[in-house]
Amino acid sequence: MASLAEIEELNEDAAKKELARLSEVLAQANTAYHGADAPDLSDAEYDALKKRNIAIEARFPHLKRTDSPTDQVGAAPSEGFSKVEHAVAMLSLANGFDAEDIADFDGRVRRYLGIPEETQLDYTAEPKIDGLSLSLRFENGKLVQAATRGDGSIGENVTANARTIGDIPTQIAEAPEVLEVRGEVYMSHPDFEALNARQTETGGKVFANPRNAAAGSLRQLDASITRARPLRFFAYAWGALSEPLATTQMEAIERLAEMGFATNPLTRTCAGPSELVAHYDVIEAQRATLGYDIDGVVYKVNDLTLQERLGFRSTTPRWAIAHKFPAELAWTRLEAIDIQVGRTGALSPVARLHPVTVGGVVVSNATLHNEDYIAGRDNKGGDIRGGKDIRVGDWVQVYRAGDVIPKVADVDLSKRPDDAQPYAFPTRCPECDSDALREPGDAVRRCSGGLICPAQAVEKLKHFVSRAAFDIEGLGAKQVEQFYGDKWIKEPADIFTLKEHFGTGMKQLKNREGWGEKSANNLFDAIDEKRKISLSRLIFSLGIRHVGEAASNLIALHYGTWDAFDAAMQAAQDQEGAAWQDLIDIDGVGAVMAGSLVHTLAQPAERASIDRLITQLDVQPVARPDTQGSPVAGRIVVFTGTLEKMTRAEAKARAERLGAKVSGSVSAKTDILVAGPGAGSKAKKAADLGIETLDEDGWLTLISDA
Repeated sequence: MASLAEIEELNEDAAKKELARLSEVLAQANTAYHGADAPDLSDAEYDALKKRNIAIEARFPHLKRTDSPTDQVGAAPSEGFSKVEHAVAMLSLANGFDAEDIADFDGRVRRYLGIPEETQLDYTAEPKIDGLSLSLRFENGKLVQAATRGDGSIGENVTANARTIGDIPTQIAEAPEVLEVRGEVYMSHPDFEALNARQTETGGKVFANPRNAAAGSLRQLDASITRARPLRFFAYAWGALSEPLATTQMEAIERLAEMGFATNPLTRTCAGPSELVAHYDVIEAQRATLGYDIDGVVYKVNDLTLQERLGFRSTTPRWAIAHKFPAELAWTRLEAIDIQVGRTGALSPVARLHPVTVGGVVVSNATLHNEDYIAGRDNKGGDIRGGKDIRVGDWVQVYRAGDVIPKVADVDLSKRPDDAQPYAFPTRCPECDSDALREPGDAVRRCSGGLICPAQAVEKLKHFVSRAAFDIEGLGAKQVEQFYGDKWIKEPADIFTLKEHFGTGMKQLKNREGWGEKSANNLFDAIDEKRKISLSRLIFSLGIRHVGEAASNLIALHYGTWDAFDAAMQAAQDQEGAAWQDLIDIDGVGAVMAGSLVHTLAQPAERASIDRLITQLDVQPVARPDTQGSPVAGRIVVFTGTLEKMTRAEAKARAERLGAKVSGSVSAKTDILVAGPGAGSKAKKAADLGIETLDEDGWLTLISDA
């Protein structure tokens, strides 16, 4: 991946494309890590990509996407569990990677609070456990609910499973009336090794590392399986409380320990950045002998009153930061390079390695990113690794940062076999033999086969039935794989003709393991219930590259009906003219996403498949608010600065109810800028463009009678 310095050379169009790419990659990584317990990026790779996204947004704030990864926490909860809405959001942490980052964190905290450098400011430092976040709700001392983090707002109800974990008390004395204890479920190294040995003996699933084992064990639909797994729990935080636990972070942790919770013995109070980093060094030196996985050290402002004053950003607290450990390294032999084809047709090279232990985990696979990375080039043609390419038979350095899929970081040319040949990246799809094309400016080569490509078809079908798409009860990823393998469904329209395919007897389905007449009828009824679908869900379900859930909502709101949307996409196929301009003018869409939309809907095979699907559906038009008499209906409004009488979310929601289009950036098309205290470049740009600018009171007066 290119360096952060390269961002300074990006033009606006390249920045848009890169933000679109990063949004897709990071969204998939979140789903893999939080939703499937099967990470496909290492911590270091994920952190680097997110850092790059933040840097591009900082340079081009007007290009920030509505589905920006910087605003995302975790992933949507699994379909298999009932949902729990967190009373207090479970957020993620900002990351630091060196002593300078920690000094910057301390400086930001002091500036926000107005605390001079000569005044002591205490923090706590504790190991960052590499496990699964869990929130435990106690009422009158009794455990009544346990929930995973999920997407930060809604998690999975795993109460029955949590009750089986020995470190979690089900009844505590002298507790507040309402107490939400938060912490991390993990598995020790000896327990992990013993579990994998048992799994091997019984032919069960062998886990890649303790984090996956812990997460998979906690997220079992059968609590008896969880009970048989050796799970542990460290408490380190809290959510909803009926009364404060203490006045400081450290005292609160000590009180949790008094209540019977396991807390980490390496937690310390430190006076300032130098002591924090010193304790980080102490913890890092013990990392290999702790007996459980950690991937950094978490620092928190100790004074809880100061924590409250500091508050939160959209996804992270201002009063805490995770100081991540550097990646771990090992050398091994590259035995083969395989190509995997993903849902979007991306050809992803995977290194097959002679197994090697890296950071306590046996690694046999590693990502090679793309064909440029293998060839020793970056995305601008410059050298990486000194221009050294990667060949089968090479002695390679494997880079791991506490996660499952590492990467190949370097090559030892002195050990290269004499007969090693440069790797020829395929130009045809290994799954369907269609052309594998690489768009200008894109680092990834993609199969052009679409639905005729088996690798894409099954993944597209899984996406089609996912929670944010059609969400058909009883038809999840597992059933999709089964039905596709049996040739019962090959495209989305086939789902809605399943009953017709089987006939009234349903013998084929009933005879399959796990199915009976009642379950088959329940499935067919569930499918029929989803024939009536909203336009936004339908657009998202199509799995079009760059078009996420938030963008689907924006597009649906803009066009209103399927017919209007479809006609506009056909009119915009040449990517010029009024229909094209109207599409790219939608706030949060842009040329890259628009191009993906019209290109996909113009492909004959894709088009025919979608047409067959539409005949099976009743696509609901978007309900539009009554904006009669609204002074801002149809006008583009931008909010900037600090709003003092309402939150930004409240202001946006009210503006949209009145028929306004709320944009995140000022342009010549902006009609009104609402500027609160602290308004900066947007206010200047609006003034230069002659755009009407109102303060908060002026805005409220304007809409007061609407």
